[in-house]
Amino acid sequence: MAFGMKDVLNGAKSVASSNLVQGVLNNYSEMSTEDMQREYGMYLMDGEEITVGFKLVRDALIFTNRRIIFTDKQGATGTKMRVESINLFSVVDVTMETAGFGFDDSELTFTYIKTADLKAHQVQYVSHKLEFPKKYNVQPLYKLLQELAYNNCLRINGLD
Repeated sequence: MAFGMKDVLNGAKSVASSNLVQGVLNNYSEMSTEDMQREYGMYLMDGEEITVGFKLVRDALIFTNRRIIFTDKQGATGTKMRVESINLFSVVDVTMETAGFGFDDSELTFTYIKTADLKAHQVQYVSHKLEFPKKYNVQPLYKLLQELAYNNCLRINGLD
């Protein structure tokens, strides 16, 4: 399944003052795909490509053409790292909250099916909330995830 995030996010710019300041505020700052590839390329599957990536102090959020990857560097040195993947075909819902006046940040929450069999009788849903700097235009990412969620719901329910 192609995930044309690079094309959709071309115009979206992160205007964060610095990664450290945004990290302290729990906001993701956009990173170049080249930097993400250099640092996290060894975790990609064959044929998988990074389309957009974000950094939160030492942690990362990476969107590829197949999945969403979260990295969590742990310990004082950050040499221990946890990697979590969410398959794009399991995303079924997304909500967005844009930044308001003052210190409000933009938020994007997506829900996905954790159960391996998407048509199982006991389906487990999990949600992730992401916070972005006030000046980051989160709308293109919302639109892309919403289209993905819509198409996944159609496919899962045999309506496509």
